[in-house]
Amino acid sequence: MPFRELGLIPELVRAVADEGYTLPTPIQTESIPLALGGRDVIGSAQTGTGKTAAFVLPILQRLAQSPNHKLRALVLVPTRELCEQVLERARAYGKHLSLRSVAIYGGVGMEPQTTALARGVDLVVATPGRLLDHMERGHLNYSNLEILVLDEADRMLDMGFAPDVRRILDALPDQRQTMLFSATISNDVEALAHRAMQGHASVEIGRRASPADGIEHGIYALDKPAKRIALAQILKVHPHGRKLIFTRTKFGADKLVSYLRREGIRAAAMHGDKAQSTRMRTLDEFRDGTTNILVATDIAARGIDVDDIQMVINYDVPKDPEVYVHRVGRTARAGADGLALTLMSPDEWLLMADIEKLIGRTFPRDVVPGLEPSLAPLEPKAPEAPRPERSIRARSGMRRGRR
Repeated sequence: MPFRELGLIPELVRAVADEGYTLPTPIQTESIPLALGGRDVIGSAQTGTGKTAAFVLPILQRLAQSPNHKLRALVLVPTRELCEQVLERARAYGKHLSLRSVAIYGGVGMEPQTTALARGVDLVVATPGRLLDHMERGHLNYSNLEILVLDEADRMLDMGFAPDVRRILDALPDQRQTMLFSATISNDVEALAHRAMQGHASVEIGRRASPADGIEHGIYALDKPAKRIALAQILKVHPHGRKLIFTRTKFGADKLVSYLRREGIRAAAMHGDKAQSTRMRTLDEFRDGTTNILVATDIAARGIDVDDIQMVINYDVPKDPEVYVHRVGRTARAGADGLALTLMSPDEWLLMADIEKLIGRTFPRDVVPGLEPSLAPLEPKAPEAPRPERSIRARSGMRRGRR
């Protein structure tokens, strides 16, 4: 089904074609007609399936009916990078329309944002914290608001924005259209949807907590000191294509980048301690290929919207199984293939077991050729006595509860 058959106006169909898209993705096919009809929508799909266009296009169509440069649509996102990316998509798809939009996020001065709001905008894309700053200063008028979108709702809650989101919801008109999009639908996300909506249509593409089908998964079981040596060898054996490497901490990301550079491997770090200008420059260099290896923390990587990442490497196994789904969702986007490789030390065995249990698959070992025999992966030591299935969940739950 082409875009024109979804009910979009010619200006939007032309803009989508200008961007090189001919057919909508499943989440777009299911969500856009519902949104154009004014329905509240919960959309769940894997990362990289086109969720942004699924809500941006209906927003633009509604705003185009009577552009008045009054705030009529608000999109909340968890990170500054995602804020910029949603705004960029809105401006690209809306280039044949007379609409104004602005991104509102922290880490930069408020004055340009305040000036844009005072001048008048139809659409605001914002992170919760900075939006509240403007609200407290009286820079926002929600009396004309018609549409609210909560994008990446699961990550917004994971990052501790729930109180901010509740305050924003309390300030908005009750009569509005609300859309919520999320890679996973947890109990907390469902509770947020219940608070934000009075009734909704649900669109779920693919199995919940399921990575894209085009991802090949593999595990290397290594002693912790051998991880960085193995990583450097993998990157040297496979020098081409973009690679995204995940660490648990900002310090770990910087330390790993320093090691890779000493090994002659060009890499850059992306995390919350970097200045906003540095983060944007690093992301631009990753997009244009100046740097093809990016080491990131989970929160910083949430704003990375790059379609052709060939490999995701989990240098540290995530403590939350669903974080694994988010991480590996950065590869195999838009129908492409990709590789997700995890370097697992013996103390991370139970974490990996939780991930395999969530996804319902056992991942193969030794999927990347080229490592020296001395670094060939070793099977981790199993517990001395067989443990019932519930013990893995219990220990994993205790670990997550202590965080």
